[in-house]
Amino acid sequence: MISQILTASVIGLNVYKVYVEVDLNNSLPNVAIVGLPDTAISEAKERVRSAIKNSGYEFPNKKIVVNLAPADIKKVGSYYDLPIAVGILAKTGVIEKNEFKDTAFIGELSLDGSIRSVCGVLPIAAGLLEHGIKTLIVPFDNAKEAAIISGLKVIGVKNLVEVVNHFNVNSPEHVEIKPVKSDIDEYSKNKIIKYPYDFKDVKGQLKAKKAMEIAAAGAHNLLMSGPPGSGKTLLAKCFPSILPPLTFEESIELTKIYSISSMLNPENPLITQRPFRSVHHTASAVGIIGGGTNPTPGEITLAHRGVLFLDEFVEFPRNVLEVMRQPLEDGKIVIARAKMRLEFPCDFILLAAMNPCPCGYLGDSEKQCTCSEFQIKQYRSKLSGPLLDRIDIVIDVPRLKLNELMEQASDKNETSEQIRQRVINARNIQLERYKGLGIYTNSELTPKLIKKYCKLDEAGISLLKEAVKKFNLSARAYDRLLKLTRTIADLDNSENIQLKHVAQAVQYRSNI
Repeated sequence: MISQILTASVIGLNVYKVYVEVDLNNSLPNVAIVGLPDTAISEAKERVRSAIKNSGYEFPNKKIVVNLAPADIKKVGSYYDLPIAVGILAKTGVIEKNEFKDTAFIGELSLDGSIRSVCGVLPIAAGLLEHGIKTLIVPFDNAKEAAIISGLKVIGVKNLVEVVNHFNVNSPEHVEIKPVKSDIDEYSKNKIIKYPYDFKDVKGQLKAKKAMEIAAAGAHNLLMSGPPGSGKTLLAKCFPSILPPLTFEESIELTKIYSISSMLNPENPLITQRPFRSVHHTASAVGIIGGGTNPTPGEITLAHRGVLFLDEFVEFPRNVLEVMRQPLEDGKIVIARAKMRLEFPCDFILLAAMNPCPCGYLGDSEKQCTCSEFQIKQYRSKLSGPLLDRIDIVIDVPRLKLNELMEQASDKNETSEQIRQRVINARNIQLERYKGLGIYTNSELTPKLIKKYCKLDEAGISLLKEAVKKFNLSARAYDRLLKLTRTIADLDNSENIQLKHVAQAVQYRSNI
């Protein structure tokens, strides 16, 4: 009779239940692993052999066949080491049990038998729970991460000996390992976060600050244009300090993404702060959207529920910018390969900064632009109409006047905390309004929901008609303008969208 051990395969964020079947034959000593394993799994035979021997157990001098079923799903990673070793030990009688119902194993083995941490534990735990698994054996360093999923009994083990002694209840060496529990409240409670940049230290730029407040409140995309040194990058660095805290559902979403990317802190495995990803303009398209031989999340997915900041926006290759068009619209990226199709979430705020021309001084009040009309046109042509259509707010960030530049720190400047409170109030209004609809912010509204929640009065409709004609707005731009008016009304704590809200929204679309 073969031994059968449960584990999992993670492809993207999708989790599949995998059976590790182990059989021994009286043939030439060998270990054969079948079932579409990658190189890391094929090399597991040597790690497992050394780990079993160095843990004080005898490795069978027979042919060992390990089948990873179902055979049509590709298996990637090193977390199959532990289930393979447990299967061999169960088959040879070292472990009393030969079948483990409702129990799954994941973990990488060192040559000395200790168990190393692996990536992707949180999505594995969540996926296996959905598949009916009740107990999960994981590396000790991953135990807190897996225990975030309620309803699952998580046991953290440090080495192979602990695993054997835990299951051999009739052995004198039997030591039952207690399940690990994670204090979700400790991870998810709103801790005081010290941001290195605060809006109170930004001189002038009141219009830009207001635009950023609106962008944060409704999760709208924003583009800043201005001469060098006007404060665009500083404004962007201050932006995280006004973002609202993550909801628990958003934290779990993000933690799954960062888990498969090996970017979690074992001591504090729950992501509780919105990500701010700043990308250099030499980044590749694959680096931005994700992919590779074994597709992994890109920067747009790592920025999910947070911010993707692209400084020197026009310096990015056009093909890199164009690949973001669909994700900006859909809030997800689909990576298609010959034998697989993966979907990653990427609902992020695009925050971009650029100079108005190659020399950077077009429209500047102090320094004259030296660019020709052809150079300016060629420079701006890197940003296509469809891409700009997906940006809700475009603002000019002018050079600071001398009196603004020389002013000392003033108590009159609003702090990020003050702005953040208004943003949180607006977000709470949206969370209550869209409860049960599967969306969190105004930027996620569908055309059907726009008709329901973005109703205008006659004066607002009249002004909007003029704006559509004057600026030749597309249907997409029209919908985004309505979403913007809804956010401005929420910040004003107004149930109805008023004329002043429409006028302010039009002002932020007029520069596109």
